[in-house]
Amino acid sequence: MNSQQPLDDFLTRFQLQLPLLPCHSGPGRQAAVLVPVVNRPQPGLLLTRRAASLRKHAGQVAFPGGMRDASDNSLIETALREAQEEIALPRHLVRIIGRLPTVASSTGFQVTPFLGVIPPDLALSANKNEVESIFEMPLQLALDTARYSALDINHRGQTRQVWFSQFDQYLIWGMTAGIIRQLSLQTLPVFIT
Repeated sequence: MNSQQPLDDFLTRFQLQLPLLPCHSGPGRQAAVLVPVVNRPQPGLLLTRRAASLRKHAGQVAFPGGMRDASDNSLIETALREAQEEIALPRHLVRIIGRLPTVASSTGFQVTPFLGVIPPDLALSANKNEVESIFEMPLQLALDTARYSALDINHRGQTRQVWFSQFDQYLIWGMTAGIIRQLSLQTLPVFIT
């Protein structure tokens, strides 16, 4: 078995929507996140913990990403720009594989997640104004749906289902846990010809 095989197996398990250019998620405020898969014999999922000093979502586990700037030509560009700003991930080292369905955030954004493969052992650096730490979770562990529990919460008069999971000292919940869980559910039910 070559060292690329586990990642190849992972990529063939999923039916992802191709990232069309330009990629817009529809009306409203738009944002994008990068879901970085680290290409190693046992692939990993790269995550961040947001800085405690942030006004919104302080200390939460998240994917690199953020709001679309007027200068971004696409949401893919938004995800790559934000990853470079937050964790110094060079854009040219990310191989975009596809996108997951757009999700609505509790703050009113339409967030489009893009799955990307990155090389192992990059010299990443957290922008301390935005990111407290960068960590990697084994992909096989992240995609185990049994790790996720749901809690119904009332937010602004509406009941929403919020997913959560634990990895080491990190509580993964909300949109991030939902994106990971959605990725785990992207298995192909049948072969498409």
